[in-house]
Amino acid sequence: METREFRLIQNAELRAASDSRTVRGYAAVFNSASRPLGPTRYREYIRRGAFARSLSGDIVGLYNHDAEHVLGRTSAGTMSLAEDETGLATEIDLPPTTIGKDVYELVKRRDLKGMSFGFNINRDEWNRDRTVRTLLDIELHEVSIVALPSYESTSIEARSVGLPSHTEVLVYEGIGPHLVSDEERERLRLRVELLRRL
Repeated sequence: METREFRLIQNAELRAASDSRTVRGYAAVFNSASRPLGPTRYREYIRRGAFARSLSGDIVGLYNHDAEHVLGRTSAGTMSLAEDETGLATEIDLPPTTIGKDVYELVKRRDLKGMSFGFNINRDEWNRDRTVRTLLDIELHEVSIVALPSYESTSIEARSVGLPSHTEVLVYEGIGPHLVSDEERERLRLRVELLRRL
């Protein structure tokens, strides 16, 4: 059985303006160290090209990894993902639903400060003492806007189409790492399994 992994993003840039609800940013930044991960506190890097094979698949944009809160989908044309020199560029057109409007307002208020992504590893490398892991080929399943980001050097912004308005807000700040309980891991695993059925 394959192991599904999640990475939470921190130091997120968030912008909100009043005309429409488009979310843009980086769900992952290449060659940038993660916070210490796992019980051994290893660091992780994502190599440029790691997402390339996944981008032709059907990827879902969610709120807090919850398959009941779909924000966009690549196959529907409401979310786009692309690798560039920086990382995994992400754009989601938030729906005019209750959750889409709520997410937009929470970004505007700076209550939501980051992104996360769910994935499987197709290929990785470890250094000799297993303190550094480099992700070389990732099977991406979903990208989420989350409340508690913990992976460094990525960004997300939500802003209107056109010129920024006086309501635009910019934040650049991080939240320290936090441990994820076995119960939380199981909850996330079940959500990803639901996603695969969509």
